[in-house]
Amino acid sequence: MAVADPEARLSQEKEEESEEESEVLEESPCGRWHKRREQVNQGNMPGIQSTFLAMDTEEGVEVVWNELLFTDKKAFKAHEEKIKTMFEQLVLVDHPNIVKLHKYWLDVKDSKARDSHPPGHCCWAGGWEADASLPSQVIFITEYVSSGSLKQFLKKTKKNHKAMNARAWKRWCTQILSALSFLHSCEPPIIHGNLTSDTIFIQHNGLIKIGSVWHRVFANALPDDLRSPIRIEREELRNLHFFPPEYGQKTDGTAVDIFSFGMCALEMAVLEIQTNGDTRVSEEAIMRARHSLDDPNMREFILSCLTLNPDKRPTAHNLLFHRVLFEVHSLKLLAAHCFINNQYLMPENVVEEKIKDLDLNMVMAEIRREGRPGAQWRYSEVSFLELDKFLEDVRNGIYPLMNFAVSRPHALPRALSQPQEDPQKAKTPTPEPFDVETRKVVQMQCNMELNEDKTQWHLTLLLILEDRLHRQLSYDLLPTDNSKDLATELVHYGFIHEDDCEKLANFLENAFHKYRSPLL
Repeated sequence: MAVADPEARLSQEKEEESEEESEVLEESPCGRWHKRREQVNQGNMPGIQSTFLAMDTEEGVEVVWNELLFTDKKAFKAHEEKIKTMFEQLVLVDHPNIVKLHKYWLDVKDSKARDSHPPGHCCWAGGWEADASLPSQVIFITEYVSSGSLKQFLKKTKKNHKAMNARAWKRWCTQILSALSFLHSCEPPIIHGNLTSDTIFIQHNGLIKIGSVWHRVFANALPDDLRSPIRIEREELRNLHFFPPEYGQKTDGTAVDIFSFGMCALEMAVLEIQTNGDTRVSEEAIMRARHSLDDPNMREFILSCLTLNPDKRPTAHNLLFHRVLFEVHSLKLLAAHCFINNQYLMPENVVEEKIKDLDLNMVMAEIRREGRPGAQWRYSEVSFLELDKFLEDVRNGIYPLMNFAVSRPHALPRALSQPQEDPQKAKTPTPEPFDVETRKVVQMQCNMELNEDKTQWHLTLLLILEDRLHRQLSYDLLPTDNSKDLATELVHYGFIHEDDCEKLANFLENAFHKYRSPLL
């Protein structure tokens, strides 16, 4: 009897295991999200009972399928409208350094889901008559960061006997503070309340993403009878050192996040805070880590965050000005941001097309000096492949311009800042809204032609979204139409992101002027 080759057998077992993990267990009611068997631990929101890898069949990317179970179905249904309103607003929050919450729906076991599409979520189950003893749950889809948590990365770095690169440390701190500054500048401020090296994720290109951002908002928004499934990282002894003494008190505020950030910055600098075999990190271990810092500016920066008096801690915005992080941005970086912000006005592959027309021997820049030779830079010295990569990194949020921009408040979603409406008022019938477009426009093109009798303009608009989806729209212009109203209408019907409204209005206004002026 022949014995199978052990390597072949192992390969076959791995293949079967991979097929089993990729098996689709469940679909969202709208069919877009496919839940797989493979479980992930991304820490987006501690307290979630189950997190599975899933596939977004529309965009072809992996996402995380989160399930938050509520055993008290009566309490869940009593607060159903509040939960829906809250999540509908949460999906609108968008920042390059924050793990994105894409979609959500409510699900009651053995109930038949009603397919619907309110703003920011693909479907929800409503009007059920299932048995009250069956559990209810919120299922929501979040961005998947495949490279793992910051803690995992630091452990791997230390295992390879490598020291933390100072430039990488500064870039990571800047990205984390960029996200915190965004949250804290909301009105009222959004407190993360759960910032640890387990809830910060790092991608292969160095992009930092903060997860679990909405955990505290979610926990605070729910009434006491629905808070039972919510757990915080503070319950884990190994993470207690990330939380300041005032944590959990009614008077705590954004300074909580600054203390947690300071501990993360310390851990990033030393790679690991030793625990001496104990589960909990001791004060002595933290003191040893502080004293091991060689850079006095870095030490002063971290200690200012770890001040026990919350009133003495700096703000996230002010920390971006600290001498250990602050630097005057290069003209190259400023130009890259300007290019990215206005790319919608340029043709696709504009960089590649411009390169074809360049004389590589032409002088790009020159420094003239009296009495001695000057310095010249030619286009042949530029690596256009590196330029493309740099532009991609800027577009992804690796090099934010937060440390000299004026701090401006961001509007906190209404559902999170105001008390719940009267249930009777909340049930007033309203027209079914359209889906909200979450993708940004990266390029716009338009054409205008007169009809055969020369009495009316026909507008054709081509929009290229950030996932390269092409959206072509056409419209017969009326004499009363204006660019602002047309752009607002496209937002209303879910054709463009709200942030693109002003850009599109200006683009259309320029187009109207270009085509109509010769006839005036």
